[in-house]
Amino acid sequence: MRGSSFLESLESACPGAVVGKNLEAIDPWIEIAADRVEPVCRWLKHASVPAFDSLECITAVDWFEPDPKKAAKVSWQPHLELVYHLWSTAAKASLVLKVKLPRWRNDVAGELPEVASVAGVWRTADWHEREVYDLSGVHFAGHPDLRRILCPEDWVGYPLRKDYEQPIEYHGIRGR
Repeated sequence: MRGSSFLESLESACPGAVVGKNLEAIDPWIEIAADRVEPVCRWLKHASVPAFDSLECITAVDWFEPDPKKAAKVSWQPHLELVYHLWSTAAKASLVLKVKLPRWRNDVAGELPEVASVAGVWRTADWHEREVYDLSGVHFAGHPDLRRILCPEDWVGYPLRKDYEQPIEYHGIRGR
């Protein structure tokens, strides 16, 4: 899996999907273009050698520095990064997929960035995507039941965003 033949096979099956990689890392990773997530995941599960039959988790990282002085010194533009941890049972091999998304769709605060759901590829994605939606504010297009999973339905905001402001009160209950 660490060889170039795996990556060549992926690039042949899904042209233009790979935008970055490090297959020699302790956790080998491939960065995928956001608009190619679903076909890449389908290929990884059904056609790649090894086949990645298990989705272990999906996480979102908010690359945002809220302090203006610190923000002026960072080398990256603010964005969200989805991290998919895959496992091949037969090969006992792991693979990490990374996908960069804008923090807000069309740079409009409150408009959630969007990526295709992979719940049709791995059933476990159902709950993982709901958790990322709930806590980090990413919309998974085509998800069968995208709604909050940890926060109440009427909760405002996304608690794992670095610019999230915890409410002082929720339904008459003071939180601070």
